[in-house]
Amino acid sequence: MENYILSAFQIWIIIGILFVIIEIFTPTMFFLNLALGCFFACVLAFFSSSVLLQVFAFAFVSLINIYFLMPYLKRSVKTSEKTGIEDKYIGKTAKVIEKIDGENLGAITIYGERWFARNCEGKTIEVGENVVLRNLEDSVFWVEREEKEGG
Repeated sequence: MENYILSAFQIWIIIGILFVIIEIFTPTMFFLNLALGCFFACVLAFFSSSVLLQVFAFAFVSLINIYFLMPYLKRSVKTSEKTGIEDKYIGKTAKVIEKIDGENLGAITIYGERWFARNCEGKTIEVGENVVLRNLEDSVFWVEREEKEGG
């Protein structure tokens, strides 16, 4: 039975794949740069047996990627995707079902759903009044009293 020892390029591939897996679970665009450095060092391992040269190439490519590629990737990936809340609720009118009082949460109803609400202006809004939904933050709508037409 032969002893099997991993070659340098296999080690670089394994480390690179581990960095890709870590990047999948922590989408920071940091570990992807390290993975690219590993894959570059893997290719270099075919042409040179110098571990020092491979490590230097890994560090150099990783740092260049972190400096140049990471800011580009972060700009191109949108951090805030629309959830549908904006189109369905924001700007719509709801009815107050529990008094919204300054610092305290109240409740509103819209589309037959009950939501916690807080007043943008910090003023009291009584039960039965209509409010306009302005923002959603941590499952709490920020609302304003609906302006009555004609006065």
